[in-house]
Amino acid sequence: MTSSYSDPSLVQPKSDEDLLLAYRDSGNREYFQKLVQRYERELFNYLRRYLGDPEMAEDVFQAAFLQVHLKCDTFEEGRRFRPWLYTIATNQAIDAQRKSKRHKMVSLDRAGNGTEQQETGSLVDLLVSAEPGPMAQMDDYERQRVMRDAVQQLPESLKTAVVLVYYQGLKYREAADILEIPVGTVKSRLHTAVQKLTEAWNEIYTSDDEDS
Repeated sequence: MTSSYSDPSLVQPKSDEDLLLAYRDSGNREYFQKLVQRYERELFNYLRRYLGDPEMAEDVFQAAFLQVHLKCDTFEEGRRFRPWLYTIATNQAIDAQRKSKRHKMVSLDRAGNGTEQQETGSLVDLLVSAEPGPMAQMDDYERQRVMRDAVQQLPESLKTAVVLVYYQGLKYREAADILEIPVGTVKSRLHTAVQKLTEAWNEIYTSDDEDS
């Protein structure tokens, strides 16, 4: 009996999970290509923001899908593809940073979406003091530069949580699946990240105010 996976014209559009399993079972590259097309913009944008380097992001994107190809035999039915893909991509991004010894910053020009992300608020808004002073008069470009420097100092675990939830707009549960940690730990890391960024901002603000 011939499997319906062998002929793309015989099947309707599939879920991500079905496409991967179809590719795993049949080796038909069309299924794999459909997955790449579905995620090429979303995943590339995530990697670009995470790495701060479009060329490195492109390399990591290719490396991530190479791993999808190599590891498709280990993908278990009933598992969700998206968090699995993001786990692979995030690990590839971390490896790329370590190998290149460059720690690029995520862009701070885009906020996350969804009601859960509103709990973290805009990092820039949280860290901008309402009081008058040199830092309060800082233009957007300079403020973002200061924020990038502050985010650069975050531990990798905190930075990854911020990028996934705040910038990529993933839900806490999705971020938890990707990072393989409890939802409560995701929330805790976000809270800690905001605290650290606030402390860094206040330290800079106080220093500038005293020098003025």
